[in-house]
Amino acid sequence: MELHEKLEAEARRLGCGWFGVAPAASLDKDLVALRAWLEAGQHGDMEWLARDPQRRCDPNQVVEGCRSVVVLGLNYLREALPADPAPPPPGMGRISKYARTRDYHRVLEKILKSLARYIDNELFPGATTRGYVDYGPVMERPWAARAGIGFVGKHTLLIHPAEGSFHFLAVLLTTADLQSSHPVQVDMPDCGDCRRCIDACPTGAITEPWKLDARRCLSYLTIEKEGTIDEEFWPQTAGYIFGCDICQDVCPYNRKRAVVRQEPSPLGAPLVPAAVPLA
Repeated sequence: MELHEKLEAEARRLGCGWFGVAPAASLDKDLVALRAWLEAGQHGDMEWLARDPQRRCDPNQVVEGCRSVVVLGLNYLREALPADPAPPPPGMGRISKYARTRDYHRVLEKILKSLARYIDNELFPGATTRGYVDYGPVMERPWAARAGIGFVGKHTLLIHPAEGSFHFLAVLLTTADLQSSHPVQVDMPDCGDCRRCIDACPTGAITEPWKLDARRCLSYLTIEKEGTIDEEFWPQTAGYIFGCDICQDVCPYNRKRAVVRQEPSPLGAPLVPAAVPLA
């Protein structure tokens, strides 16, 4: 536990607010769900998600001898949530909150490299540690849930019961045998009967609780989709030029508990406003 605490302290020193450790094991249930999602074609043009799903759910196929999965979270919320998540006025384009600061890949990559060196050179000399930020064959949200950080909401995003969901996630796969965090308790809060994210989604991308059809998601349509957006989605995408936050903006965990960070962050201050002129 002492080594676990040292690693957590170092992660927090580097700016991460969420920290958890889970024992490396195959994500069997998640593999079944992932395969069904891929077979239904709901990943759209994101073909990289279909590459070897079994490897994506088994950390030992990524880092041989992997014993621990370290999950980190970095808050990116720098402003109060809007009273109304409606599209911006005509002539303005909305940009998702996560995209208004520095490139989180580069920021978190730097943190992961530092922590990997700390594990391999100081805590567990000779260990092998590899980090991933929203890429590579890892499933961050299931690992975060296993590490006791939070739970996956009906919109399929990870929710921290005390801080909401406006966090980036990153993962370290390591051969080091770290003490696991406290497991998710039976009484961990969940979404209950709430379906605000489902009802608020303008394109019906959340087809049912915990089921997301990426092909209908505004974030996918304005960022990941190749070519022209299908005509049926033109009315809903008006005013959205890069991403969407609606399902998070209406979530009660965010409305009541999302933390707006005021102190210096590795991400720096917002670089662009919430909405920009289209012309």
